Amino acid sequence: MGDVVRPATLRDIPAITAIYAHHVRYGLASFEWEPPTEAEMARRMQALLGQQQRYPYVVAERDSGITGYAYVGPYRSRAGYCYAVEDSVYVKPGFQGCGLGKLLLSALLAESTQLGFRQMVAVIGDSRNQPSIALHQALGFHHAGVLKAVGFKGGQWLDVVLMQRALGEGSTVLPNPATAHSAQS
Repeated sequence: MGDVVRPATLRDIPAITAIYAHHVRYGLASFEWEPPTEAEMARRMQALLGQQQRYPYVVAERDSGITGYAYVGPYRSRAGYCYAVEDSVYVKPGFQGCGLGKLLLSALLAESTQLGFRQMVAVIGDSRNQPSIALHQALGFHHAGVLKAVGFKGGQWLDVVLMQRALGEGSTVLPNPATAHSAQS
């Protein structure tokens, strides 16, 4: 049976926490140095699924359990960024390279467009992270820049690659102010 993408729930937190912990400990996609606890991961999820604004948060699941997860959150907190989101995609060790990232990111693109967001930004940890860069390129993201040596992890300086993709009408028309997404000032 193949993977099914569905909305994430708090019941998924143990699996999500384990997947993320692996990436924190052994990878460079996240610049966190210590894996967060299940309680912290639940707090983060609830913030994205909160009452004022609901952001897409999904998991990929197969018979063996959760194989990956992805979500979007605000790109920045200022009101003027209310139509832009930033994506995050994490795949369980042993399941990379089999299309899960594409499945998860495609779901985020569709749901974010449906919710009226206009731009998605990828903030990719380390310029050597070719699988993530290739995934985003395959789904229509374009290279927007590189921030050199802005992160430090594992005894090394790390770049951040910025990629961007328009959603829906993008910037071709002005948004309807009634559809403005909440943002902090």
